Amino acid sequence: MWRPSFTILQKVVLPSFRDNLNLSKFLFSTKSRLPKSTSKLTLVSASIGVLVGAGYGGYTHYKVNVKKTFKPGETEEYAFLKEAPEYAAHYKIINDADTSNLQLTLFQYRTCPFCCKVRAYLDARGISYEIVEVDAVLRQAIKWSGYKKVPILLAKVDGGYQQLLDSTAIISVLETCLKDKSSELREIIKFYPVTKFVNETGNESTDIANKYFIMHQANVPDEKEKALEVEERQWRQWADRVLVNTLSPNVYRTAGEALETFQWFEQAGGWRQFFPAWECTLMVYIGAAAMYMISKRLKTRHKIKDDPRESLYDAVNEWMGAVQSKGTPFLGGDKPNLADVTVFGVLSSIEGCTAFQDLKNNTAVEKWYYETKNAIERRMGKVIAVHA
Repeated sequence: MWRPSFTILQKVVLPSFRDNLNLSKFLFSTKSRLPKSTSKLTLVSASIGVLVGAGYGGYTHYKVNVKKTFKPGETEEYAFLKEAPEYAAHYKIINDADTSNLQLTLFQYRTCPFCCKVRAYLDARGISYEIVEVDAVLRQAIKWSGYKKVPILLAKVDGGYQQLLDSTAIISVLETCLKDKSSELREIIKFYPVTKFVNETGNESTDIANKYFIMHQANVPDEKEKALEVEERQWRQWADRVLVNTLSPNVYRTAGEALETFQWFEQAGGWRQFFPAWECTLMVYIGAAAMYMISKRLKTRHKIKDDPRESLYDAVNEWMGAVQSKGTPFLGGDKPNLADVTVFGVLSSIEGCTAFQDLKNNTAVEKWYYETKNAIERRMGKVIAVHA
């Protein structure tokens, strides 16, 4: 994941951004008020999650199909902590009807599509959990982890705390855990090994094998259920490979939209409540400038149309075609399945953006979206703000 340094942003990105949006007066007056240490900070341009790789396909139950591995079968262990790391939860979601026996803490950026996806799943399953908002500049809340992306889910287990990675893998692990409560979470994650490989650009990367699969050890599904799982799995993968990649070029389409998007991120994420004012200013204005420029590269990389709205509409129309062909409110029938929850979670990350309003006006997504949202909210627990 490319991380533009503050110096590069000042010399390269900001001048171009200012040509499109007159922010020079604000930015330079703000710079003089920021602590000197900020010149050494690295702005995590992917703090909103849109630059995270969309996942790799070709999985079987016990093997990940990658082009090249460092060593055949080389895997890494999920981090296990004997003691709880230092963190302060910002919210708790408490569901009195939760029977999962899971004790979970989600480290997130509020409007990251991958974090939204995990949150939508936890709420849809009525699970209680804590939320820690991670600051996109310093990332102090996850300094205890060797993994520097979000979401990270920390689960309390016998003997300590288990770290879970990758939004799709997190959902599959938890779904497997809920379907087979006789198995311990630490045993279940062995079916989802973290695999090292060299990606298409020649860089070292990691992925999690089998992450789209729900494992069945006790109750083996019949042929009809297997077919439904295949369909569900295909659309979950499609959301990671196709839908997510249409977001950045749309929400950062112009300099004005980029700034509007980050201002919504600040509001939706409650940044002012949790982070210093100078840090919020840095994240909003420098983040908007960086992502405006980076989105142009992403547009080319993912072969997005000249008008990125068209690619967004095409993707959502493809999804809605699959839902409507069922003749039911959701792809999962009368209630959302994991594909519905995944697509909803991804789209919910842009709900406050102009791109989402345009999406509602130009596709048939609105009815399905809000019915899914209502179905999830009926299951979720009460949100309780935690004051330090």
